[in-house]
Amino acid sequence: MVIPRLVVAAPASGAGKTTVAVGLMAALRQAGHTVAGFKVGPDYIDPGFHAVATGRPGRNLDPMLQGEERVAPLFAHGAEGADLAVVEGVMGLYDGALGTEGYASTAHVSKLLKAPVVLVVDASAAGRSVGAVVNGFVAFDTEVRIVGVILNKVGSDRHEAEVRAGVAPTGVPVLGVLRRDTRLTVPSRHLGLVPADEQREQAVAAVEAAADLVRKGVDLEAFVAAARAAVELHTEVWDPATEVEPAAEGRPVVAVAGGPVFSFRYTETTELLVAAGADVVTFDPLSDPLPEATAALYLGGGFPELHAEALSANVELRRQVVTEVAAGLPVIAECAGLLYLCRELDGHPMTGVLPATGRMTGSLTLGYRAAIAATTTAFFDEGRRVRGHEFHRTAIDLDTEVDPAWYLPGGVEGIAQPRVHASYLHLHWTATPDVPARLVAAARVHAGLEK
Repeated sequence: MVIPRLVVAAPASGAGKTTVAVGLMAALRQAGHTVAGFKVGPDYIDPGFHAVATGRPGRNLDPMLQGEERVAPLFAHGAEGADLAVVEGVMGLYDGALGTEGYASTAHVSKLLKAPVVLVVDASAAGRSVGAVVNGFVAFDTEVRIVGVILNKVGSDRHEAEVRAGVAPTGVPVLGVLRRDTRLTVPSRHLGLVPADEQREQAVAAVEAAADLVRKGVDLEAFVAAARAAVELHTEVWDPATEVEPAAEGRPVVAVAGGPVFSFRYTETTELLVAAGADVVTFDPLSDPLPEATAALYLGGGFPELHAEALSANVELRRQVVTEVAAGLPVIAECAGLLYLCRELDGHPMTGVLPATGRMTGSLTLGYRAAIAATTTAFFDEGRRVRGHEFHRTAIDLDTEVDPAWYLPGGVEGIAQPRVHASYLHLHWTATPDVPARLVAAARVHAGLEK
């Protein structure tokens, strides 16, 4: 399988790789290419901008959450129908999970994909020294093939000439030079960019500005040629239909929260639910009731703390959720979903399904987690080991003792009930396909399709 592909990486965070990657995706699409966009790591926000740029679902590649062996098959699945793939890296090129030798880093993923790398370098505070940076990154791991450099935040023609002179001895071609552009300022907040689904007009404008910058400053033909020089990738194509086994008859409705508040979910989540035999209906908890005939509910992540008043104002939905859960509606809730199921969030009434209150805090909880299921539910058996990711600035306070969802290295986390599993932990269900299968199986029982 030969999929033209390039990884867009950087020496460190803040170099502008998201701007460059998104701009490349959009500019290449406008030039007539069908582009598949990917993000290294667990990030939900960048893939939203990738989707705006490419017109295709954004996807993640994460050895830690998905398993090393699934990265290439998931890439091949996401690239189906595209003639070019652009993979945006995470942090610095060689930065991986803490305490490892770069596991789950951009370099790690580039080697799993046998994908060449283009290095985006912030040249705003350096001249010839940029050449030393490039040379060091090339030499650090010779299995990583750096095939080009894009110089970002260049101030003037004179500055550009000086930087180019520094890079020239490395032998790595300069594929583009981007000048500073104030139009690239996009809405941001405590956890990074505002999700594209939350402020669509601003996201579209930011993507177009990035595309315009790339069109003017990057040699797109040279970029495409470098992508087409990628070697053959020997891999199976991940297929959700082979991961789960649907029932013979009847398709229960699984309601999936969406809209501006619940925009954090992986593309494969829906694909697995559909493959497991569900009719997936997305709804917006800010304004919608539960979809008709809802037989199970998935509440993903997002920023409910910024929309607590508006969420609370949808009284009909809150009442429906309480009534349906009391009647046995199976629910999986991650992060934002956990908060929505609490009694209140920052003083605003939520559903009250769980005996807890949520609140905004001043500290960020972020990172991979090795977790063990603490309580048997319809979706997890006690003792089940998983790898997940946390990403929030909120906390919950329990009203009473509860059965925890997970054992973590630092204690317990989340709330588990027989048919409700709610916690801060985000999972990538490609590593645990039995979980969506069990959610759909519980939905079938709730819908009366089987006993």
